[in-house]
Amino acid sequence: MKKIIVKDHLEGAKEGFKIIENLLENKELNVFGLATGSTPLSLYELIRESNLDFKDVISINLDEYVGLSPDHSQSYNYFMKENLFNAKPFKASYLPDGSNDNEKEVCDEYENILKENPIDLQILGIGTNGHIGFNEPGSAFDSRTRKVELAEETIEANSRFFETKDEVPTHAYSMGIGTILEAKKIILFAYGEAKADAINKMFNEEPNTNLPASALQNHPDVTVIMDEAAASKLK
Repeated sequence: MKKIIVKDHLEGAKEGFKIIENLLENKELNVFGLATGSTPLSLYELIRESNLDFKDVISINLDEYVGLSPDHSQSYNYFMKENLFNAKPFKASYLPDGSNDNEKEVCDEYENILKENPIDLQILGIGTNGHIGFNEPGSAFDSRTRKVELAEETIEANSRFFETKDEVPTHAYSMGIGTILEAKKIILFAYGEAKADAINKMFNEEPNTNLPASALQNHPDVTVIMDEAAASKLK
């Protein structure tokens, strides 16, 4: 895994942007795997303000809350429209249908979409417990898109986006670790001291399901862009 250590999230976004720009220029970005949450916001802002054109690119998101309609203000569908899609429309954009409680139907359909559109570049963040997507500790490295129960610390972390903690969904549809690892190239962004322990373990522990992000050691092309705080415990 390649390490890029930057001063802050703004510098991190610039590093990620350069990789995306280069892939687009070389016509090597046909399917773009996207993430939500606060981590990629600075990257999406740079993209919105740029001249990059995604009209020939398909986007596929990592996950979506179960129980929220696409137009709910806290759904990831809504998040992506507000932070990227309204300014930079794609050829097609896919997210799991969180309003459909038929797990098999939703997940089978999503796996078919991914099979037909292999991801060229996947954006990831990392949780304080080492989760990627919503693959919490204990997730199998060969797991596929499925309905997952969110860990308490994940619910707590996401509660800042809701009026009360009780409003935070307890489940999500998420690409599995095995699904994520099929992307040709992966960029993981990590910012802040709270991520330092997970980052250190991701690089320095043997791959194990207690730290889902450690599965990335098995991928041939991963770039980790982190600020000095997130990198502070690296050995």
